[in-house]
Amino acid sequence: MDEQTEEDDWFIESLHMYTDLHVFELQDPTRVIGWTSDKSVCVAGYKAAKVHEILELLLPQKLSAKDNQGLCPERDFKVLHGGFSEDSVNCLTHISGTRCVVTSGDPGSSLHLWHIGGEDCDVLKKIGDIHLKTETKSVCKLASGVAGAPSVLHGSQISDIELTDLTSRKLLYTAGEDASDKVSGLQFVDASVFVVCTDGGDLCLGDVRDPSGLRRVPLGEHGGSHWCMDLKKDGVSCSVARLSSSSQVVVSDLRDLRSAFSQAQLNIQPENTSCEFLSVTWAPVLDNCLAVSALDGLVHIYDTTSWRPDSSEAPALFVHRGHVMSPGSEADAGASLVTTHAWHPWRPRTLLSAAMDGSLHVWDWVEKRMTS
Repeated sequence: MDEQTEEDDWFIESLHMYTDLHVFELQDPTRVIGWTSDKSVCVAGYKAAKVHEILELLLPQKLSAKDNQGLCPERDFKVLHGGFSEDSVNCLTHISGTRCVVTSGDPGSSLHLWHIGGEDCDVLKKIGDIHLKTETKSVCKLASGVAGAPSVLHGSQISDIELTDLTSRKLLYTAGEDASDKVSGLQFVDASVFVVCTDGGDLCLGDVRDPSGLRRVPLGEHGGSHWCMDLKKDGVSCSVARLSSSSQVVVSDLRDLRSAFSQAQLNIQPENTSCEFLSVTWAPVLDNCLAVSALDGLVHIYDTTSWRPDSSEAPALFVHRGHVMSPGSEADAGASLVTTHAWHPWRPRTLLSAAMDGSLHVWDWVEKRMTS
């Protein structure tokens, strides 16, 4: 089967696979999709260039309406606000309760604070910098404070994890650790407690009220890979999913991190050896579902309900192949590599995904039970 026929077949098949599929082409590829409201996201360029666009995009009207509004005239993304960054944007977080985002660039650069204009202004403007106490050797990860004055938790390795007040730029907390482990993820559990995932897969628990240090929980027998994580809070429980570059997922309960609640070997043959964009995310309103990307040019959805403490192979619930099927992707396999993905905050089966060719997709897949 030639490539054009495969693309045509996928297009016909997609009519039955998706409730919605919207495609947008960015001027530069993005590795960040940060929600600024339940209807808008921020994206930003990261590849080597003199300037990089940073944009707030409004989702297509059909995907923004909570009620059935029939035919929607607007079926494309709309640029609400925009600006330019002299640095690559490798990590971005929206600051809770504000119209601000914080970005981190290449290793060694400062953090940047941006203000998103209102309805009467279409500018996304840089309003300040956060200068780091040590020169970072890897991308600085970010997490927005969830209570009190606007703040951001940041760090590229365990030894430089800090919490900074964004109004005064004062240092509110430092982890006080000498460990040089690379940070692959940072997330708050509540107003004070946060979780760190190291590149080697260890988890560390910290409390911004306690500067005595972090409590480390080693990954254990799973070694030799790069790891990332995502956190899901569900009432009193909190689940941590870790994804490895060798296609393994380990799910742990925050109350007992020393043993796996469940785990699985995913049916993915990794094609990307850099692990630069490795990502796992929990679905916010679809129980026990998670998405993984950057192991290949696809986004894979899994239902963890049947997973057990002993690792076993896990079939995908759904696979988005849209970036691989984009025109020109067959000529450059690297162009279809997914750089990031994000779940819609309230539509159960809707995700956004971006790839190295600058494509940005938003898609809502059809549940198999609905078509059987």
